[in-house]
Amino acid sequence: MNAPLAHTRVLSLALNLPGPAALLRCAQMGAQCTKLEPPPAPGQPSADPMGIYSPAAYGELHQGVRVLHAHLKTDEGQAALHAELAHTDVLITSFRPSALTKLGLGWEALQARYPRLSLVRIVGALGERAEEPGHDLTYQAEAGLLASLQVPPTLFADMAGALMASEAVLQALLARAQQGTGVCIEVGLAEAAQWLAMPLHWGLTTPQGDVGGAHAGYRVYPCADGRVAVAALEPHFATRLCEAAGLAARGDMEHMRDQATHAAIARFLLGHTRDELTALAQSRDIPLHTLR
Repeated sequence: MNAPLAHTRVLSLALNLPGPAALLRCAQMGAQCTKLEPPPAPGQPSADPMGIYSPAAYGELHQGVRVLHAHLKTDEGQAALHAELAHTDVLITSFRPSALTKLGLGWEALQARYPRLSLVRIVGALGERAEEPGHDLTYQAEAGLLASLQVPPTLFADMAGALMASEAVLQALLARAQQGTGVCIEVGLAEAAQWLAMPLHWGLTTPQGDVGGAHAGYRVYPCADGRVAVAALEPHFATRLCEAAGLAARGDMEHMRDQATHAAIARFLLGHTRDELTALAQSRDIPLHTLR
């Protein structure tokens, strides 16, 4: 198996979702991963909120991760922390910068004590906004990803931020290999949401965009017993879809944007079941996926 982080030690102090998700990615890449949490309150399984409101998610996130407990505001907790830092390559945190400083974990202090240690700081937003409170929902709202009153189907900013944080671990190790010392990399969840929102701001996923509904081959349609997500965007896929629907074998943009093409494909799909459409996709090599 590919293990680019083999023999790398990663320590995380980050609670909630982005930090543990980033640490899991590091473990999947072969790193030796440790998470240092506060001791759980009496009767609680964990001090990490995820362990309380979603034990199943917490369990999946911590597969292959060694979990230790310590109060970082006590001498004993600080001793446990620094015993780990002494042989850690990358530290991941999700505290506000001011909280890190109070814990003696500001970048300057860490670099002076552990020159080869790198720090990946997950914050709400970069720079001067790092102290602002926020959560996935507010970052998505700021990025323009909320289209209605419905809560988004997943935590896009948190999960994108986790990917950026695991990428930052790789960047830190490459930088250390080049310059011999660790680096500090800050990952902003607001910026992660903005990265995901780029196709929207380019106009690709607006209703007038070809992957937002304007192209008849790239839409979600009703079918006889559910829905079907059709992704016949390229001309050769679109041509096959048109042929299946009894239309002219054309996959050019002008034809696929025409409202008559939209209507004809919609009628065709509505007249077929999910099983029939799945069989059609397999026989004609058309990218689609049926849903209830």
